Formats: sequence, C-alpha cells, structure tokens
Amino acid sequence: MANTMNVLLAGFGGQGILFTGKVMVYAALVEDKNLSWLPSYGPEMRGGTCNCSVVISDEAVGSPLVTNPDVLVAMNRPSLEKFVGSVVPGGTILVDSSTVDIKVERDDVTVYYVPATKLADENGLKGLANIILLGKLFKEKAFVSAESLDAGLQKCIPPKKAQMLDFNRKALELGQQQ
Repeated sequence: MANTMNVLLAGFGGQGILFTGKVMVYAALVEDKNLSWLPSYGPEMRGGTCNCSVVISDEAVGSPLVTNPDVLVAMNRPSLEKFVGSVVPGGTILVDSSTVDIKVERDDVTVYYVPATKLADENGLKGLANIILLGKLFKEKAFVSAESLDAGLQKCIPPKKAQMLDFNRKALELGQQQ
C-alpha cells in the first residue's frame, strides 16, 4: 500500500497558502518522495480565494489535482464551506479557529481547531498563521522528518528575507504545541 497524502490548503490570497505548500513539497523533495504542487487562485491575488493541492507519495503521483483530500487546511470560512464535503471519510481537517467562526458538522473526520492567527499575533509572528498550522499538521501527520521540514523552510524563504527563518521556526514550534 502506497503511503500517499493528498492535502488541500485553502484560504484568502496573502495568507501564505502557496508558500506553505511549497515548504511541504521541498521538505518531501529532500526525502526523495514523489510530489506535486498545484496552485489555484481566484481573480484577485490578495484578498481573493486561493488554494493549493499538495500530493506527497512514495509512488508516482497520478494527478496533481486534489479533489478528495486526506487533509484540508482551511484558513477562512469560505474555504471550509467549499471543501469540507470533499475530505475523504477518516480524513483530517485543520481550521484556523481565529478566522473561521463555524464548526465542522461531519463526524467521520478528525478536526483540529487551532487559533493560528491569534497565536501568531500574540507571539510577534504576524502573518505566520499558515506556518503555525503547518506545525500542527506536522505534529499530527509527521509527513517528513523535522530536519527535512526545516530544510524546506530554508529553501522557500528568499535570501532577502533570511531574517524570517527564526520567526518561521518559532511558528512551526508553536503549531506543534497545539
């Protein structure tokens, strides 16, 4: 049985959805896993809806489009409402409970409510709610090693923002504590 994780990350443009997906796939790349990263945007980048399909597998990836995710990370209410029904039974949903004011009404999935935006703001990590959620996802699914995840972060943070690495590491750690 192939070990494959289909993830759908969704939220508003500007919340770091695509960046989070990139960190995941670069971390998987370090471990020689098969992967795909497929972004999808609404008409306007910042403030529009945005989602990203990530597939990490031990086998060849058949399709980069994730229509029935094992994991949904929802950073806003429209994204949760749109994709909650597509998560496979037995799947996992991570919700930023500081930006989503509704609960998941399914009982065949595991749901984690993480007040990621609030935690980011309170800890001087404004704009890193996405990485806090990634930390929680890593804690629950351990889809790569901690070293590979850190390598993914290092690869995705551009040189001109190198000072952000420690903030991102702190956000990852905070997510793992949730």
